[in-house]
Amino acid sequence: MTNLPFSKVRRSGSTVYLSGEVGVGSDGKVPHGIEAQTRNCLETIKSTLASEGLDLSHVLSCTCYLTDPADFSAFNAVYAQYFSDPLPVRTTIGCQLMIDAKVEITVIAEA
Repeated sequence: MTNLPFSKVRRSGSTVYLSGEVGVGSDGKVPHGIEAQTRNCLETIKSTLASEGLDLSHVLSCTCYLTDPADFSAFNAVYAQYFSDPLPVRTTIGCQLMIDAKVEITVIAEA
């Protein structure tokens, strides 16, 4: 995609802000299921952070958007596999997303 009206990554000093990621796979499609979508979101976030010289240990805060509260437990199980102590702070919100996806995650990281 080009000409998007936002930045995918924004750096201010040592703080790095990432736009929200949905669970789009390498084929450009959103897979079925919260687990696969969560994994794709976090893998994309890892890749974006790596392009900034960072990794998930640099994440200070995550905001997670779920379209179905019933998916919380499965989402949380996958999410927990990606982060270790000190864990980032997190807010999880139930909402409707602008595309047909179950989850969107945005992060703030510190270099």
